[in-house]
Amino acid sequence: MAYNNIKDLPEQVRNNLPEHAQDIFIKAFNNAWEEYKEPESRRRGSSREETAFRVAWSAVEKIYKKDNSGKWVKK
Repeated sequence: MAYNNIKDLPEQVRNNLPEHAQDIFIKAFNNAWEEYKEPESRRRGSSREETAFRVAWSAVEKIYKKDNSGKWVKK
């Protein structure tokens, strides 16, 4: 279930991340979705979707962090 555009992202992602971070998320998610399509390539016994979400959030967290108010900001 790769995402075609930002409007397709889950509400939690759209409502919390800045647009640039959403772009990072969608690219990382879609790349991981393709990379982990074979069951044996999934990590830690997680589903393909769980793995793709983990990869996407990790990509976002390399450039963004939550500030003291919980807002995502560039590092």
